[in-house]
Amino acid sequence: MSAQAARSHMSIGDVIALLRGEFPDITVSKIRFLEGEGLIEPQRSPSGYRKFTHADVERLRYILTEQRDRYLPLRVIKDHLEAADRDDRLQTRPRAVQEPQRTQEVRLSREELLEAAGIDEETLAELEDFGLLAAVARRYDADALAVARSVGRLAAFGMHARHLRAVRAAAEREVALVEQAVAPLLRRRAPGAIDRADEAAREMSGLLLDIHAALVRAQVRGVLGR
Repeated sequence: MSAQAARSHMSIGDVIALLRGEFPDITVSKIRFLEGEGLIEPQRSPSGYRKFTHADVERLRYILTEQRDRYLPLRVIKDHLEAADRDDRLQTRPRAVQEPQRTQEVRLSREELLEAAGIDEETLAELEDFGLLAAVARRYDADALAVARSVGRLAAFGMHARHLRAVRAAAEREVALVEQAVAPLLRRRAPGAIDRADEAAREMSGLLLDIHAALVRAQVRGVLGR
């Protein structure tokens, strides 16, 4: 291998150092897990060490971004990558990986949240009192923003935070189902167990959301006599 080719490859430690600024929870175990699931395929040296190219790093960045920002399960991300790979006849790498859409992590102050969601201080205080959102280290994330915006829009229909306690209770019951299902995975001490539990929780959450939405739609149609 030429010196130039050697410099074009990175070790797994190099990859972690490169991505840790964007993804603080990235680990060797996480990368090995993604490889085991068939989402990445780094080359191997004659002695068996993984060798990552810049294209591999971009593919990893895309996978981790989709997990973090869109909370997609690996099954869906893998489908997206395989579709991009099939269309890669005339490209050097998949379009989805070549130009990943990076969503800036949301960290809003109280004033920024009020402005972005279009709600007032009283509404935000009510949302916090009823446990519908909360600040972490005095900052609000994307989920808090989504809740605040939706509640702000529901106010036009006369629905306020106090009316949504049943929604919160339903969410807590669904989380309890997920927690019960992943508990055996979390108790395992095998390599990659935490990553498998995380992936299972993501997929179950998505499926429960699909069921919840379908049931609400069906019952609303019943209310309307349709």
